[in-house]
Amino acid sequence: MKFNENVLANTLGSLGAVYYLVCYVVASVAPGLYKSVAASWMHMINLEGLWKRNPSGFILGLVSFTVVSWVSGWAFAKTYNYFLGKK
Repeated sequence: MKFNENVLANTLGSLGAVYYLVCYVVASVAPGLYKSVAASWMHMINLEGLWKRNPSGFILGLVSFTVVSWVSGWAFAKTYNYFLGKK
């Protein structure tokens, strides 16, 4: 089965934006939960002194995470299709 690069890229870009928004809401509503999960993902590194609320960073984070998700989807499909053709 061959992947359409743009369809997969759009799918992952959309999912990335949704994940980022959900993460932002959780961080706003339940910062303790957010910090606990983030610390567990970073092998329990204590970043307490670095946490800050920066609303202007929201847009930059949303856009950059969405773009990276889109590029990842496109690159995944392109690479998958390349190796699929090598059979």
